[in-house]
Amino acid sequence: MLDRVVCPLGGGNIKSCKKELSPEQRDVFLKALKVRFERNMNRHEGLEWAKVQAKLEAKADKLWSLNEMEKSGGEPDVVGLENKSGQFIFYDCSAESPKGRRSLCYDREGLESRKDFKPESTAVDMAADMGVEILTEEQYRDLQKLGSFDLKTSSWVSTPSEIRKLGGAIFCDCRYNRVFTYHNGASSYYAVRGFRCSLLV
Repeated sequence: MLDRVVCPLGGGNIKSCKKELSPEQRDVFLKALKVRFERNMNRHEGLEWAKVQAKLEAKADKLWSLNEMEKSGGEPDVVGLENKSGQFIFYDCSAESPKGRRSLCYDREGLESRKDFKPESTAVDMAADMGVEILTEEQYRDLQKLGSFDLKTSSWVSTPSEIRKLGGAIFCDCRYNRVFTYHNGASSYYAVRGFRCSLLV
């Protein structure tokens, strides 16, 4: 059964409507997240799945966003706990950059600057539609401390405004057991470059 967009009677702006999974899809997805959580305890030592699940069950919109990460190949998992808010931190933990989020310009301005061969969307737009944030360079480097990621691919990361104003955008990968940060024009896109997300629940 597909996830659904639930709107109040009488319609309204679709973007303002509540997004949630069906009960059946929610149960299946929670079981999949639990399996991943228990198989990768090194990512979240000292945390308990029961507490994570309780948060997810109370936040239907967050669970929907996580499912969007999952559907696009991100394999989201808990990577920590934010001390101030007490929220669990989820990152995309797929071995390579998510397959369903590749061949994208960095943002809308970059996309519109292209004269030919425009991709369907951008990393920034897709992240916003999913209700998530693109990893910062610092977050990306923290992720790499938990395993080996993007050994064959690369991922756009959130680009500082001073770089973006000059037309550039940055991305990262891991080669030779080292994390590298590079730059491209924001209008560029590649079949082996996607983006990774974070979500607080």
